[in-house]
Amino acid sequence: MINDDLKRAMLERDKEKLEALRAIKAALLLEKTGKDITSLEIPDEVEVQLLAKLIKQRKVAAEIYTTQNRQDLADVELFQISIIEKYLPQQISEKELRSAIKDVIASVEATTIKDMGKVMAIASKTLAGKAENKLISNIIKELLSS
Repeated sequence: MINDDLKRAMLERDKEKLEALRAIKAALLLEKTGKDITSLEIPDEVEVQLLAKLIKQRKVAAEIYTTQNRQDLADVELFQISIIEKYLPQQISEKELRSAIKDVIASVEATTIKDMGKVMAIASKTLAGKAENKLISNIIKELLSS
């Protein structure tokens, strides 16, 4: 899918989109040649984690550029985020996220904030790519401290 979009961007001479897609492909190729991957295919969960990491890096960069009054560079990072997000699973709503986290809390029988590690471990695996870990963490803290 990424290769098809890459070819299409080349034909359309869409420089910005091409740059974002090449960054995705480069990151995937680096991951593919890593030590942990023995087959030719990258597992879906690893790919989702990698794309989430790329988005997080670009958000941080955009924030830095914005604070330094370099909106032109921040816009490039934000555009790349919009391209990368197309390859991630659909993000779930906060209401659905709260419900899923409540289910995880009930399954591990967590009652206090001390149980946050157990809840976070399971929630981050089950909700990988569907929500940011920071948001998951904040909701867990809120639910366990109330």
